[in-house]
Amino acid sequence: MKTLGTLDYAVFLTYFLIVAFYGWWIYRQKKAQENSKDFFLAKDSLTWWAIGASLIASNISAEQFIGMSGSGFKMGLAIATYEWMAAVTLIIVAVFFIPVYLKNKIFTMPQFLHQRYNGTVAMIMAVFWLLLYVVVNLTSILYLGALAINSISGINLTLCMYLLAAFSIIITLGGMKVIGYTDVIQVFFLILGGLATTYLALQLVATHFGTSGVLNGFNLLTEHADSHFHMIFKKEDENYLDLPGLSVLIGGMWIVNLNYWGCNQYITQRALGADLPTARKGLLFASFLKLLMPVIVVLPGIAAYVLYKEGYGDFNTDMIQGGEVAPDTAYPVLLNLLPSGLKGLSFAALTAAVVASLAGKANSIATIFTLDIYKKVINKNADENKQVIVGRYVVITAMIVAIVISPLLGIDKKGGFQFIQEYTGFFSPGIFAMFILGFFWKKTTSNAALFATVGGFALSVGLKFLPFVMNLGFLSASGFSKLVAQRDGTMLYEIPFLDRMGFVFIICIAVMFVISIYETSRGVIAKGLEIEKEMFYTSKGFAVGSLIVLGLIAALYTVYW
Repeated sequence: MKTLGTLDYAVFLTYFLIVAFYGWWIYRQKKAQENSKDFFLAKDSLTWWAIGASLIASNISAEQFIGMSGSGFKMGLAIATYEWMAAVTLIIVAVFFIPVYLKNKIFTMPQFLHQRYNGTVAMIMAVFWLLLYVVVNLTSILYLGALAINSISGINLTLCMYLLAAFSIIITLGGMKVIGYTDVIQVFFLILGGLATTYLALQLVATHFGTSGVLNGFNLLTEHADSHFHMIFKKEDENYLDLPGLSVLIGGMWIVNLNYWGCNQYITQRALGADLPTARKGLLFASFLKLLMPVIVVLPGIAAYVLYKEGYGDFNTDMIQGGEVAPDTAYPVLLNLLPSGLKGLSFAALTAAVVASLAGKANSIATIFTLDIYKKVINKNADENKQVIVGRYVVITAMIVAIVISPLLGIDKKGGFQFIQEYTGFFSPGIFAMFILGFFWKKTTSNAALFATVGGFALSVGLKFLPFVMNLGFLSASGFSKLVAQRDGTMLYEIPFLDRMGFVFIICIAVMFVISIYETSRGVIAKGLEIEKEMFYTSKGFAVGSLIVLGLIAALYTVYW
């Protein structure tokens, strides 16, 4: 039933009041000494556990709860690759990326590009990131979140967007410290409510087959949805284009994760205001939490698949939209089966995920605009107070723009999560190539970076549509394409988007290398960064924690290969 009971609203109100009053208390504590670095970065004030929790709260949103659960329904545990590979990526970022940022006093990604390359590259990317964050990310988070809440509560979709935006603005206006510490509470509700939903889903499966207990429920999932417990897809599998075989382990999946976790203002901002040991501990904590995420967002989708297949309750009708099964409805349909009170807890978890992501994204938008555009171009003499005021106006403006654009956003039939991953993948290879060479190869020049910025996107678009234009030669003969039936009945070769990202990344690296060698041979001097090998040494505790994470992931892949 698409409605909430009195007990559900009571549970949700408790969550809301705890977050609101704790955020207000944090804001009152820091208000007297507020400046731009405190507002945008929470400079030297976030603990490791706040950094780790804030990373997860900002990352996990309706995109995961709804989209990844939908992918769990459609393709199974393999979609968990995004989460488990992210756990490895967080360790790599902690060891190799964060030390470079902190050593060179980098606070924003455009600042890194300005310091490493030049103002032109930095300004192009600052404008690009603003457009991407507002028009794509902020809008999709708001839309998918409102859609999910509407599916569970029956509250009008537009009203859901207004309420989510308002709640997020209240938190964001308090600055990064308020976001960071309230995110700890958001993550608590997110994990508690998410685990409660998974627990009930497994119980429902067990009960349906005449037994009880979550372990029995899980065993029944592996028995009745065996195809949903394989991590690597073969080429003949219908899901191959989304997760193309071993490419998820040795190909484009690394570009997705390293670019997202290591070159993304929205994410790295949490660690840039801390010292190196604290930042590393926070990233390692986030890595541990990442191991848990598939239990919360993927297993419910697989459970929904089994219940749908078995004709349980109203699954066979509620999951049909436009005459077809809609995987992204799996999680909302499942939540509507929860008893009163527990449904309110899961509702609070979903809201927490959406609000935390909106607040984090809005703060990053305000940071880039204020520090990299307003302060450098519009008003170079802006004092600390003026920068904070501008940042708050940007937060409100960005959220209004997202509300206006959100109703125009549609969900691709392949599922919200995969849709977002594929289309952000048009930009990731070039950006990551620009960052990785900028980090570790001093000869990389500004023109090479400019090629990666523009050329990377052009190559991604070209490879996306090349099979439809040529559809022969290397593409049809290689192992990197698959013959796919189109809506008009024709058969054309397509390249999986993860493989496409890998190709574009390699091409960008190669062309950047050629441009840089050519320019340096003609006397062009590239600007390097301050790097010392001691920066990459880690503590014994961090090393042990990292080995535990890597060992757990290796064991999971071994079991579900």
